[in-house]
Amino acid sequence: MDAKGVLGEAFGRVPELIGTAIDGLTPEQLHWAPKPGANSIGWLIWHLTRVHDHHVADVLDAEQIYVTGDWAQRFGRKSDPSDTGYAHTAADVAAVVPVSAAALTDYYQAVHERTVGYLGGLTESDLDRIVDRRWDPPVTLGVRLVSVYDDCAQHAGQAAYIRGLLP
Repeated sequence: MDAKGVLGEAFGRVPELIGTAIDGLTPEQLHWAPKPGANSIGWLIWHLTRVHDHHVADVLDAEQIYVTGDWAQRFGRKSDPSDTGYAHTAADVAAVVPVSAAALTDYYQAVHERTVGYLGGLTESDLDRIVDRRWDPPVTLGVRLVSVYDDCAQHAGQAAYIRGLLP
């Protein structure tokens, strides 16, 4: 299997990870946090999707899916392309209120479909393209995509763990 195939396999697993964490949960359960100031399941899935959307849109030089429809409203947010969850305070985390598990699933699925389509068109040499020179060493497309997958998998796992703590 080539690198593109490995990325496709990795990203192909994320929807199931998210489903395990949120399927059947109520809005109240999605918003529940194990203690004041902690991340909720809904925030974790929203955040991983926002980062995924933000980073893939950046490498595509395209608009984020989040700002192309009513996505932000479905999470109690304003449509701000810079609002990805980085540097969120406890109050910011608590202000992310998904209207349903379907809102999270639908948004992630839209981002996932764009990513899978993009991966399908990549060549091996594309993965070596520098996409972010703010780091030392500069970040290649391959490294950025691995980073996005890692963020998705880690946060989906955290959300699944919190689901196990639900009262």
